[in-house]
Amino acid sequence: MQSIIKSRLKEELRGSGLTTVEIAARIGVSSEMVTQYATTDKLPSLTTFARLCKELGFSADYILGLRDY
Repeated sequence: MQSIIKSRLKEELRGSGLTTVEIAARIGVSSEMVTQYATTDKLPSLTTFARLCKELGFSADYILGLRDY
């Protein structure tokens, strides 16, 4: 399950059309953290995940593997 979350989160981050700096500013974390979400096994906290979904229009159900896009 974690691999689905990780791959879908990476996909959505890259497809957002925003830089890591822009994403970081919107969700209140450092750009280094956003880079880690996209390139390592690091997952955001639940609060940060909720901000990502809200601020960038991501589907939490899709990222969590609860439904296909």
